Amino acid sequence: MEILRTVLPFTFLLIVVAPFLGNYIYKVLDGQKHFMLPIFGKPEKVIYKLSSVNFSESMDFKKYCLALLTFHFFGFVILFILLSTQRWLPFNPQHVDNMNWHTALNTSISFVTNTNWQSYAGETGLSYFSQMIGLTVQNFVSAATGIAVFAALVRGITGQTVQSIGNFWVDLTRSVLYILLPLSIIWAVLLAGEGVVQNINPYTEAITLEGVTQIIPQGPAASQIAIKQLGTNGGGFFNTNSAHPLENPTPFSNFLELFAILLIPVSLTFTYSKMVKSPGQGRVLFAVMSILFLSGLAISLYSEYQPSEIWGNLSYMEGKETRNGIAGSVLWSEVTTAASSGSVNTMHDSLSPLSGMVAMVNMMIGEVIFGGVGAGMYSMIIFVILTVFIAGLMVGRTPEFLGKKIEAFEIKMCMLAVLAPAIVILIFSAIACCIPAGLSGLNNTGPHGLSEILYAFGSTAGNNGSSFAGLNVHSIFYNILTAVGMLIGRFGVIIPVLAIAGNLGQKKITPVSQGTFRTDNWLFGGLLIAIILIVGGLTFFPVLSLGPVAEHFLLQNGILF
Repeated sequence: MEILRTVLPFTFLLIVVAPFLGNYIYKVLDGQKHFMLPIFGKPEKVIYKLSSVNFSESMDFKKYCLALLTFHFFGFVILFILLSTQRWLPFNPQHVDNMNWHTALNTSISFVTNTNWQSYAGETGLSYFSQMIGLTVQNFVSAATGIAVFAALVRGITGQTVQSIGNFWVDLTRSVLYILLPLSIIWAVLLAGEGVVQNINPYTEAITLEGVTQIIPQGPAASQIAIKQLGTNGGGFFNTNSAHPLENPTPFSNFLELFAILLIPVSLTFTYSKMVKSPGQGRVLFAVMSILFLSGLAISLYSEYQPSEIWGNLSYMEGKETRNGIAGSVLWSEVTTAASSGSVNTMHDSLSPLSGMVAMVNMMIGEVIFGGVGAGMYSMIIFVILTVFIAGLMVGRTPEFLGKKIEAFEIKMCMLAVLAPAIVILIFSAIACCIPAGLSGLNNTGPHGLSEILYAFGSTAGNNGSSFAGLNVHSIFYNILTAVGMLIGRFGVIIPVLAIAGNLGQKKITPVSQGTFRTDNWLFGGLLIAIILIVGGLTFFPVLSLGPVAEHFLLQNGILF
């Protein structure tokens, strides 16, 4: 009953709301009239004027990519300087000191890449100014970048002999103004109404019943939590993230935050249908994502509720809050890793081995189970192109996707996008397992220790940002290595995606014929699932066997780590 009460309302409301939001996002990205235009239309024009942007300019792949990379480079530099000098900046009532260089470097790259991996505690490591002006701004623009890249890729697929894939500055501005900002305002008000703290007061000193002084953190949390969830950013205002009572105080706030994580990623499947003018295309992707999501959730729930003699035949409650229960905690772990959010309301280090493995697999297969805002869709389309290519080889036909021929260049770029994060996960994990600097951060030994390292690099390369929390990553070694992993995991995928968009846009659209391999039916959906699992299985099954799989069987024999 707990599972039904937790999962069914969440799933039902998501399915009801997503088509309407998806249609609205389509109108925004397509430049059509919509109900928010009278409110933000003039501010949009002012932004273009102040930034000297020609909103009517069309960009090819190279210009679009250069604009994107330039914008994020300067965003990184500004954020790094801000974090390194926060001690002398305003809105710092607790006199938080400057970040050291390697933590500032890691944090800046983390938020610019929409990862929000944190090797610091928010309430002790950041000033209010850093939270508001530094991190919250990046939460908006990094999420908007994902939507922009998704839109550019679809324009390349649907365009015929065109060079343009859109205008990055326009896509970025509209995504923030019309999509992320209005939703964030609504969510911030709702969360503040539930008791999520929202002020700029100094921390409060309270005397407990035992007579001990306790410091209660304050700050503008609700506004950052709103966009961190809606933008699938995930970085916690407080160290324990959404397990903190001031960040997630009630059952309704828990539902709001959880619902926000998947709202835009699910809606974008319906946006995709509108953009390609084929409802079946979006339905297939929605179905594939849903099947993978529900399968992982079922495995996790089974594993967590399975009694163990080691725990006195009780279910796993370690690391979970009783107010959320097992179902609420497991649902969050599945949502946050499937959607590349990284926010947590339970400690993943305490998950059962199989649940921990599901969370890892969700990140390792490339952000395709709904994924980050925009990123999930363009990553899934990469697998769609691979599936079309393999299916074409099987039947001896030239592979085509929505009328565009899939040739060597597209496949090379697809494989680059798939392999870049995988190489980071495997090679960087191997390095960490072989040197003292990597092993010194472990909280556990044996297969669980391997899982901690594997999860860390899976999270950073997948731009997720959550952690097992048993690995101490506050060191130069982990700050540098995870930072490099985040850069490769983000831009090692975005650049090939934009290259594919630019190349496909220049091709002619071949009319549909009886020999066309359809990509809007259940047959293709089944093939797509198989390709995703085969690629993920072949790449990561050996190391998963040494980590969570081995720990699962050892646990059944009473061996703990």
